[in-house]
Amino acid sequence: MRFLLSSALLLVCSGAFAAPTAITNVKGYHILAQSGLTQFDTLVFEQGKVLASGNADLLKQYPQAKVLDGKGETLLPGLIDAHGHLLGLGENLLQVDLRGLSSAHASAEEVKRYHRANPTLDWVVGRGWNQVLWPQKAFPTASQLDEFIPDTPVWLERVDGHAAWVNSKALKIAGITKDTLDPPGGQIIRDAQGNPTGVLIDNAMWLVAEHLPASDTTMMQASLNAATQHLLSLGITSMHDAGVNHQTYDFYQQQALNAQLQVRIYAMLSAADPKLTEMLEAGPIQDGQDMLWIRSVKGFADGALGSRGAAMLEAYSDDSHNHGLLLTPEADLPALFELVLSSGFQLNVHAIGDRGNRLVLDNFAQAYEKVGGQSLRNRIEHAQVVSLEDIPRFKDLNIIASMQPVHATSDMNMAEDRIGKARLKGAYAWQTFLKQGTVLAAGSDFPVELANAFHGLHAAVTREDHEGQPPGGWQPAERLSVEQALRAFTLDGAYAAHQEKVLGNLESGKWADFILIDRNIFEIPPAQIWQTQVQQTWVAGQQRFQRKE
Repeated sequence: MRFLLSSALLLVCSGAFAAPTAITNVKGYHILAQSGLTQFDTLVFEQGKVLASGNADLLKQYPQAKVLDGKGETLLPGLIDAHGHLLGLGENLLQVDLRGLSSAHASAEEVKRYHRANPTLDWVVGRGWNQVLWPQKAFPTASQLDEFIPDTPVWLERVDGHAAWVNSKALKIAGITKDTLDPPGGQIIRDAQGNPTGVLIDNAMWLVAEHLPASDTTMMQASLNAATQHLLSLGITSMHDAGVNHQTYDFYQQQALNAQLQVRIYAMLSAADPKLTEMLEAGPIQDGQDMLWIRSVKGFADGALGSRGAAMLEAYSDDSHNHGLLLTPEADLPALFELVLSSGFQLNVHAIGDRGNRLVLDNFAQAYEKVGGQSLRNRIEHAQVVSLEDIPRFKDLNIIASMQPVHATSDMNMAEDRIGKARLKGAYAWQTFLKQGTVLAAGSDFPVELANAFHGLHAAVTREDHEGQPPGGWQPAERLSVEQALRAFTLDGAYAAHQEKVLGNLESGKWADFILIDRNIFEIPPAQIWQTQVQQTWVAGQQRFQRKE
């Protein structure tokens, strides 16, 4: 493993020692691997690491400690989002946001307002539209954008990132016409005459995406800063970045060397990057402060359910000729699995449909026979719709289910339309996975969903939306307890990154990453968990966020 020694670590090693800090009068909770949920009222830490947690008698053992009054607030370990897109979140915070808008027309009007406020942009870029929320549930068209912005190219990603809505100017720049063929793993949506309508699914998105302005260090820095401050305000101290290219790989290492990272990053290399082999040959990377780890690869099997790109064993219930898409050709999967596992890197593969999940499981089984790698804690990202006969294979193959609870509450209004009631029995099956002993790592998939982990905790525990619908929860047998949900967002998130010895709870010797929140999630009605506000966020014993009064 290659270690990056940051300037912050060198300062610590030089002997700049401070007295311990103790925070007391808190309602502290964390999950211990053997004993489960454990409470404490005092936490003592020094030089970024936990010394001890327990009752107020600890203060007698550390008479020189600086004592902070927690004022009775609830203290939790820093939350770990096991699947997000850090720079994508930052970009989203800096671009036009279409999340939750009620129609294509309203979305186009919002794009126009953004364009008026930013008239010098070469492209108008945004994200968040979701046709499932619109009255006709139909895909939007280029002409709807042309009405407002005819002369500047527009690129708008669907909320799940698996489709793009563009205007005619963008189609012209990309040379997309009636005669353009669908690329493998992608689809150009067309009208009755075969003309492109302005929506591109999965791999077809690249036909336009390659013409977008190239990201540079200045843009990446602005995105990183915006995303970092946002995550810290939500109590997220560590995140797993699901698919970084070579440019981002270099950028993150430089940020770590300069001690500029304030949120911990467990980065997955993009399997699609042309320099994947070069990055694998460089070996795993870990900086001295555990702010950056790179020892995994993110691959893709299929698309997403909302855009009917998830690969299904049987046709979609609401589109009888459509079985979804494979983003990586089936014939290419064995070589990818063998390359990554033989390099000693964890492999984390996006699979949403039941066919996508089966293909990934099959390829893990075959790769284990050829090159080994079963001990690498490999993961299936999303594991959203799984055939009932395939669920036990997660346990047999030692596969971690990396899932996003908010996907269930976001998708529940369309999932049955897409796949019918029978296939829902293996969908968003969190409790079923846990009961068989599969490790469940929870995330949000931001910016596909909002980054607020308390929304994820709420969805995991209730399987209801914020209005309490449906009463009792959607597919309620798969609900989690608050303890199970917190574990998935802390200790098991750390385990899924090989980091349970340094993160995930507040045991002695681990990093002092913790948060103070405005309510006790173990005592309030579960329906209120999503309303939780983070008051303070600490990373390595340093306060990184304080909510303003």
